[in-house]
Amino acid sequence: MDATTNTVSTPTPTPTASSTAMAKSSQDYNMFLKLLTTQMQNQDPLKPIESTEYASQLAQFSQVEQTIQQTTTLNNILAQLSTQSLSQATGLIGNTAQFASDVAGLSDKTPPSWGYTVERTVASLKGTVTDDKGKIVATLPIDKLDRTGTVTWNGKLASGEQAPAGAYKLAIAATDFGGSDVPVTITSSGVVSEVVSTANGVTLGVNGVQMSIASLVKLTTPSG
Repeated sequence: MDATTNTVSTPTPTPTASSTAMAKSSQDYNMFLKLLTTQMQNQDPLKPIESTEYASQLAQFSQVEQTIQQTTTLNNILAQLSTQSLSQATGLIGNTAQFASDVAGLSDKTPPSWGYTVERTVASLKGTVTDDKGKIVATLPIDKLDRTGTVTWNGKLASGEQAPAGAYKLAIAATDFGGSDVPVTITSSGVVSEVVSTANGVTLGVNGVQMSIASLVKLTTPSG
């Protein structure tokens, strides 16, 4: 029997706006220091730098130094907040999560699952599944015309072959008895097996697909 490994990971951070700004400030700081030192070494002894000009340059030097210190402090605070969010999110592992997203993951063991809600009574419902490139890989007739329901895809392609694991998107076309289109709200769901901290925030691994924790709308703890 295969065991599913639940993991919590923090990948190598990618450059952010704050880190880029800090790198630029450090370059400005070093360049300013070099220019100021060179100016002092090469000034004309008979025409030394005016005290007011020197004081102004020192003030600029101090401002650059303060910018670097403030950026460093901000990055430390953000890192602490990210760690706290990651620690709190680990409690979601093993729970069934529902997301405000039409994307769900297909894994070797679990099919993608979606939920839907239509605004009013409909005469027909038809689901279309597309891959991450936008290619239609399956059509799913929905015979049950309730206002709310669930859709599960077994991963079978029209050719009969099994689709590869990955992220798939569901679209549902709904029409009423007058032939008018009816808006449909789609959600996806699955069991959380992984929590990852990225430069854009914490994501939850569900069926091999990373879902933003910001799109989480419902959480169900396992029964028993």
